[in-house]
Amino acid sequence: MSVATMSKPLSDKDFASDQEVRWCPGCGDYAILKALQRTLPALGAEPHKTVFVSGIGCSSRFPYYMATYGFHTIHGRAPAIATGLKIVNPELDVWLITGDGDGLSIGGNHLMHVLRRNLDIQILLFNNQVYGLTKGQYSPTTPVGQRTPSSPMGSVDAPVRPCTFALGAGARFVARSGDTLLKHLPGIFRRAHEHRGASFVEILQNCIVYNDGAFAAMTSKQTAADNVLFAEHGKPLIFGRDRDRGLVLRPDGFGLAVATIGEGGVGEDDILKHDETNPMLATALAALGPPDFPTVMGVLYCVPGESFDRAVHAQIAGAGPSLRTDDPVSDVLAVLRDGDVWDVE
Repeated sequence: MSVATMSKPLSDKDFASDQEVRWCPGCGDYAILKALQRTLPALGAEPHKTVFVSGIGCSSRFPYYMATYGFHTIHGRAPAIATGLKIVNPELDVWLITGDGDGLSIGGNHLMHVLRRNLDIQILLFNNQVYGLTKGQYSPTTPVGQRTPSSPMGSVDAPVRPCTFALGAGARFVARSGDTLLKHLPGIFRRAHEHRGASFVEILQNCIVYNDGAFAAMTSKQTAADNVLFAEHGKPLIFGRDRDRGLVLRPDGFGLAVATIGEGGVGEDDILKHDETNPMLATALAALGPPDFPTVMGVLYCVPGESFDRAVHAQIAGAGPSLRTDDPVSDVLAVLRDGDVWDVE
């Protein structure tokens, strides 16, 4: 799409490529793709300034289906490619698409560093708790006891919690949503895009072939209200079909507990209010889950700070003439053509 056409309002079709979408029928990736294609025009995104970078896995087909620039890179190394892109051209809007296997197994080291550096990109991690592309082996997020082709007697690995991992790595924006939450997901995309720095979003995503129903308790109309808590900044952490349960501090002051409003003298004012600027609360919420707690969706943590790319360019701008050149390409070519060795003073 040419720059000249940018004056007309864009729609989701302007971000959909002409490629056939080739995920398994019923895969949660379809919903995520549509949600993002519909959200990008509302964000003011422009295809010629937008880049999608992925590694290897089912989720990593994403760049093919976006009418933007895209890189389908190597397993676990998408953060390195995204870092190079953003540093070279900080005006690009860079989205990194990864999965629980690609991002947290072979790519865990790269993901950790792109988060701690606070590179100004959006990171979407699709978590289906299994290796879907390579026929269903257990992944870093697979629950203990789950039988797969690579854990026929049940996985004995303690699973990684993606949001807890991101917070531990120093991420300044951490959020969670689900593939079926079509009203919730676009709002999370918007918040992630507005944040200046590394935005990490875990998306619970159903793999209909190898791990179908992994999140059924959170998606079924009969059980979702009792198993999902939608956190909003400044509002009480309440959930339940009757909106009568909430999170409170344990009596000893360490950790969280579920309380029923109207029982034991507990009123709505006793329920904790969400504070997305509190790292300790965010860490506690990220770790909650069944069977004793609901899974918390929404923005868990958001505290802006200087991004890595801005810091790098500020450093370059302040460098002396000996460290900076007006023609870096010619400089590099001159060094490459000078011979086999050179002196560094």
